[in-house]
Amino acid sequence: METTEKQPVKEKFYFQVAPNVWGTKDIFVNIYMIKDSESDKWVLVDAGLKTSAGKIKKMAADLFGEDNKPKAIIMTHGHFDHVGSLEILANQWHVPVYAHYLELPYLTGKSSYPPLDPTVGGGLMSTMAFLYSTKPVDVSSFITALPEDGTIPVLPGWRWIHTPGHTPGHISLFRDEDKVLIAGDAFVTTKAESALSTALQKKLVSGPPAYATTDWVAAYNSVKKLLLLQPETAATGHGKPMYGTELLRQLLDLYEHFDEIGIPEHGRYVKEAAVQDANGILYVPPMSAEDNYKKWIYITSAALFAASILLVTTRKKKKRFSLLK
Repeated sequence: METTEKQPVKEKFYFQVAPNVWGTKDIFVNIYMIKDSESDKWVLVDAGLKTSAGKIKKMAADLFGEDNKPKAIIMTHGHFDHVGSLEILANQWHVPVYAHYLELPYLTGKSSYPPLDPTVGGGLMSTMAFLYSTKPVDVSSFITALPEDGTIPVLPGWRWIHTPGHTPGHISLFRDEDKVLIAGDAFVTTKAESALSTALQKKLVSGPPAYATTDWVAAYNSVKKLLLLQPETAATGHGKPMYGTELLRQLLDLYEHFDEIGIPEHGRYVKEAAVQDANGILYVPPMSAEDNYKKWIYITSAALFAASILLVTTRKKKKRFSLLK
């Protein structure tokens, strides 16, 4: 009698957040897909890194079918790790891109973001912030400002909430029926400043990524606004989804101790926020002499670290090559 060997079940590269909501992580940032409960229509929330396009399309094909493109792309904000594949996907799919009107300068090529701040501390992700792009993308042909009434034209049952601080036009998405929140980077569920925490995905409700947050008063008010929603589920730009009482306990703790655990001890924007409007940057506070010194220390340290990795890699390659001779 012949026996057939059971093939191991291949683990999916994406995860379910809630009914009709799925997510995937590309390196260190999350991307979400939301399906309309009444049809096969769906939307993409954020577009990840430049490396994310293939993964996004594969996930979409697996969930919704090969030829079922989204009805729209909704942007929580326009930082480099959320717009990496936006231009590619918008041009391939020819679908509308929705964002808050204050975010449009960074999605239409008009303005760069204020400089990121590697001096805020917290780990390697912060230290390397000087390498991250602040340049805008340009999806002018597809971009539309979200309606002021909070509705999302292509997504019945959901509403958008203005949650500035991390960026001026940052939004979060909320489904009132079952209190599902897609928070973007208004708060996150890991320590985004730490490469180790980001890699291990330890669940911890934390403030917005400090190295890219330019208005801490607004960020605090946004955390308060989201706490008042009493979400049962929260999926964020960095970290795993969190649920129920543990989510609410940690979110309340972040709100009550925001000065200590949300805001960094030092940094360019800690005492003074950047000023931005619908055209882009109006004012960026100067970096203090101390923070400027720290910035160059971090840049030098990062360069030495990269050089040491390159040296070790080169030596290993040479050793392998010599063994083959």
